[in-house]
Amino acid sequence: MEQPIKQWIKFGVAALICILFTVWIGWWPILLLLPFIFDVYITKKIPWTWWRESKNPAVRTVMSWVDAIVFALVAVYIINLFFFQNYQIPSSSLEKSLLVGDFLFVSKVAYGPRVPNTPLSFPLVQNTLPVFNCKSYFETPQLPYKRLLGTGHVKRGDIVVFNFPAGDTITILQQNPDYYTNCYSEGLSFLKQQAPDMKPTPEMCYRFGRDIVKAKESYYGKMMFRPVDKRENYVKRCIGLPGETLKIVNNQVYIDGKIVYDHPGVQYNYWIQTDGSLLTDEQFEELGVSNDDRTLLTQTYGDDIMRQLGYKLSPNGKVNPVYCLPLTHEKYLLLKKYRNIRSIITEPSIMGGDVFPLGNTKGWTRDNYGPLWIPKKGATVALTPDNLLAYQRIIEAYEHNKLEMKNGVPYINGQPAKTYTFKMDYYWMMGDNRHKSADSRYWGFVPEDHIVGQPLFVWLSLDKDKTFLGKIRWNRFFKLATH
Repeated sequence: MEQPIKQWIKFGVAALICILFTVWIGWWPILLLLPFIFDVYITKKIPWTWWRESKNPAVRTVMSWVDAIVFALVAVYIINLFFFQNYQIPSSSLEKSLLVGDFLFVSKVAYGPRVPNTPLSFPLVQNTLPVFNCKSYFETPQLPYKRLLGTGHVKRGDIVVFNFPAGDTITILQQNPDYYTNCYSEGLSFLKQQAPDMKPTPEMCYRFGRDIVKAKESYYGKMMFRPVDKRENYVKRCIGLPGETLKIVNNQVYIDGKIVYDHPGVQYNYWIQTDGSLLTDEQFEELGVSNDDRTLLTQTYGDDIMRQLGYKLSPNGKVNPVYCLPLTHEKYLLLKKYRNIRSIITEPSIMGGDVFPLGNTKGWTRDNYGPLWIPKKGATVALTPDNLLAYQRIIEAYEHNKLEMKNGVPYINGQPAKTYTFKMDYYWMMGDNRHKSADSRYWGFVPEDHIVGQPLFVWLSLDKDKTFLGKIRWNRFFKLATH
């Protein structure tokens, strides 16, 4: 039966989309769909819409819904996989650039979408099915890493969504801090209890810590492994690029010896002492400090600890109120004008805890860090006791080699290795809320195969501290989120 020109045009458009998509993906079996597309629009040998001819109205109604739902799921799956994804900001690590409650429209095309490592998964959820609280994916098959052509590459200053590198192994009940930090901390604590003067190696801490975490299943929960594309999504700002050397001196970032000036939204924690009065809600509002970020240290730690930290008693026998607040430089200058403020200092770096790589003996902190070279694909480094701890996880976990130490000599895949050549590019990500961000300073490099995409704009923003219509931040609708 001859078909009108309209059907041929529809077939031509559908066939062209199929061919272009196949060329982009590089998986030629997709072209096997062409005969079926031809049948849908031209020959119509297969009764694709048989239910429309049914005399039973119930069948027509049910099948029309099934048809619409299946089409929607397939379309959403493809769009979510290769083009765009929704992402909600869960923490304050990027404030004041992106706020808790921002919903982002994330482009996967910006850096090129990945062919999914885990193709058999339920759309619109990352790794867990709601209600059922079970995995939303099948672990097999696992496809090798491949990134399709995109419109650009990760640049310094970009806000980037990526899979959490340390999220390959998790404990269900305690996921923050991550599994590796918990293992190290448990092992270090145990070894210090056994021999207070001991200086355990990181390898010893991890070895004992893994057993302890496994034994404390009632607290940590069961262990689970997640493929790369099913690890939790994080969003941070790219600070360091492959092949660059990063250093932080008194919170100032340097790349290859040159200053990288802070983005206007970057903020740090400050310890603020008043004249005895409490800050008002109006002042907090003016400073842009949310309820969750309002910490009264004198209430949390008590006068004795505050005195040990250098704060003196007032004439009434108590330490005047000391707050810990995250502030941008603009808000810091505003705070200095308040008449009831007596002192402002940057939060001591000791409050930041241990940093990557755990167990390093260089005295690095979150505020004074490095220098550290960021690996680049194809680059070769000499393996030394000075850098092996920083690159060990790359060699073992991200690039899938077996690394051993024998008599102080590194062996990779059973062979002695004086050097190592990296197979992928790596990035250094940090939050704009520098003192409230779990970022590369704590868990290290982000491999290129973990990059998901770039946020384009905020399509919805809800303020958790407000109620009803006041929750909606109308001024953030369609705010650009790329930088």
